[in-house]
Amino acid sequence: MKLFNLTDKVALITGGNGGIGFAMAKAIGEAGATVVIAGRNEDKNKKSIEELNSLNVKCKSLIVDVVNENSCNQLIEDVVQIYGKLNILINNAGTNIRKRPEEYELKEWTSIIDTNLVSTFTCSKAAFKHFKCINSGKIINIGSMHSLFGAPLGSAYSASKGGVVQLTKSLANTWAKDNIQVNAVLPGYIDTTLTRQARVDIPELQKRVEERTPAGRWGDPDDLGGIAVFLSSDASNYVTGTAIPVDGGYSING
Repeated sequence: MKLFNLTDKVALITGGNGGIGFAMAKAIGEAGATVVIAGRNEDKNKKSIEELNSLNVKCKSLIVDVVNENSCNQLIEDVVQIYGKLNILINNAGTNIRKRPEEYELKEWTSIIDTNLVSTFTCSKAAFKHFKCINSGKIINIGSMHSLFGAPLGSAYSASKGGVVQLTKSLANTWAKDNIQVNAVLPGYIDTTLTRQARVDIPELQKRVEERTPAGRWGDPDDLGGIAVFLSSDASNYVTGTAIPVDGGYSING
């Protein structure tokens, strides 16, 4: 369907070499976009590109350190230099350290905020001038269910992801006149490397999530593919400033 066709679009996904980021990269690539995966781990980048190539997705990987402003700026410039444009930015890079609030070292707290929230701002700011030049752009920021709920073992993570939602609204409000749509996706409990470790740290988490989630299961990264295509495509041209849960109903079940 033409509304969802991403042919001739160039999409950049930070942290796109695994989990939710890779699932989004795959879906967007299969919808026709050229995909650039950006991450720190060169081996993971290479494996992701090999898998995308096997699906006939046009793709490339670049190294980035999202907590370094110069690295983020250079990443955006490199994409535009290679492809001549940038149409879609997905701010997916993220991290977490599970501790009670009083147990965090300040450097741990700051590292989570910098990776999850500050990098979202930095990359979006760097992309803005290129979007403005073509009077078009899509930004998808990855929040979390913890944008809505406070996590007892993740106060820094919750604060960062709550900030992502408010930043999304502010950018959407400011840049709408430049035909740039900015939206957030709030994944629920998705089966990824990070959440597998969470289930080790919190043994009762598996059962608790399944019982609360109306869909009765944990999400799969591929469950995020459809929303990524929608928010990257012309189908969402009048959708901006939203924070859309993709959680099997978890957030509506009181």
